[in-house]
Amino acid sequence: MSFHDDHELHKRRFGRNVGLALVLLAFIGIVFGLTVVKVTQGGLEPSAFKGQG
Repeated sequence: MSFHDDHELHKRRFGRNVGLALVLLAFIGIVFGLTVVKVTQGGLEPSAFKGQG
């Protein structure tokens, strides 16, 4: 039982928030995946930083 109906603005805002949450989760997943690949391939060894410094 609902005491009052949500306003249309709240429904649109909720949909926008869900979409933004999905985009942020996808971005975090991509960054995490790239980090895992780089670490497992040895991309963080000192030899990878030759010529810097």
